[in-house]
Amino acid sequence: MNGASSGGGGGAGAGGDGPLVYQRWKGNNVFVLQGRFIFGPDARSLYVTMFLIIAPASIFCLFVAKELMNNFSYGLGLPVMISAVVFTAYDLSLLLLTSGRDPGIIPRNAHPPEPEGLDGNAEVGSNQTPPMRLPRVKDVVVNGITVKTKYCDTCMLYRPPRCSHCSICNNCVERFDHHCPWVGQCIGLRNYRFFYMFVFSTTLLCLYVFGFCWVYIVKIRNSEQITIWKAMAKTPASIALLVYTFIAVWFVGGLSVFHLYLMSTNQTTYENFRYRYDQRANPYNRGVVENIKDIFFSAIPASKNNFRARVPVPQEQGLRPRPTNGFMSPNMGRAVGDIEMGRKPVAWDEPRMAADIGDLGAGLGNLLEDKDGRFRSASPDLSRDALAIGGLDDQGSSVMNPGRTSWGVEAGR
Repeated sequence: MNGASSGGGGGAGAGGDGPLVYQRWKGNNVFVLQGRFIFGPDARSLYVTMFLIIAPASIFCLFVAKELMNNFSYGLGLPVMISAVVFTAYDLSLLLLTSGRDPGIIPRNAHPPEPEGLDGNAEVGSNQTPPMRLPRVKDVVVNGITVKTKYCDTCMLYRPPRCSHCSICNNCVERFDHHCPWVGQCIGLRNYRFFYMFVFSTTLLCLYVFGFCWVYIVKIRNSEQITIWKAMAKTPASIALLVYTFIAVWFVGGLSVFHLYLMSTNQTTYENFRYRYDQRANPYNRGVVENIKDIFFSAIPASKNNFRARVPVPQEQGLRPRPTNGFMSPNMGRAVGDIEMGRKPVAWDEPRMAADIGDLGAGLGNLLEDKDGRFRSASPDLSRDALAIGGLDDQGSSVMNPGRTSWGVEAGR
């Protein structure tokens, strides 16, 4: 699914009438306001999350904070209402900052990278080009510790350290932490700070509502000189909010504590569950203070994607595809040229290729048959070239088989 909206409109980027990047985006993201906001494919879950925040906050303002405004003397109840509204708006803004921004998507390559160590002294005109597979992993040294980086077949690039491909958004994300269904977005390098601030502020909002619900119940008990249970019965809204916030705080509060531990040790959720740094050295850990400063006080890198720019016109448009030298993806087993052209890959098979050349010679010979039923040589050089390429079989005869039409067999597969 490509959630890029179809709305046109001008924007940043080069002039022209070509489509914008967000309109041709290959990921599963959903774009809003002509590419100004990018969401995950499950962005509809935002409505549920916003409802779970706005509904209890509204009930609190209408049935608890409003009554406290009347019960507190000297207008001290008004800040309770104002604080609840501001706190809720702040929490929602952090939710949108987390969900509506580029989490750190790495742009895809148009072509696979060139294999390293390619011998450039190969014979010119050599017809023997063995397929070369890109290595599946590469070793990168980070702070004196070797870290393996993997090749991504979808994005056709070697992922930087701490990068992972999100199967839901279909993008490679820098410092990938996890894909959060509650915010409908990947959590990565560029939005992790706002994600933690959102979770932590939601925890504080739950504690705020929970605490002032108890304050309201106690004021009812004191003003009417009744038991605490009878006071609770007089405000069912407070009881509902107490139960709701008590349950919610275990989730968001526990998540806040867990991510505080991850930040202090400079781990991601993905790394914590997969690599278990408690059993080996963490190359990214620089101490608690430096790790926290890296999250909250370092500059957020600029996005590597300009979603509102014009799609660049390929330089190879109308020309032949660039040579790929038979390079193959590390685990797909397909030639790079076949990946780019979308064709079914054909393995390099020199004997079969020589047989095809022999079939070509036989076909041309049939066309040049003279009146006496004899064959004229269409191209003596063609036969010699085929023999030089195909070589001889075990019995010393040529591998060419004019009696078999290998082209027809291949086409029928």
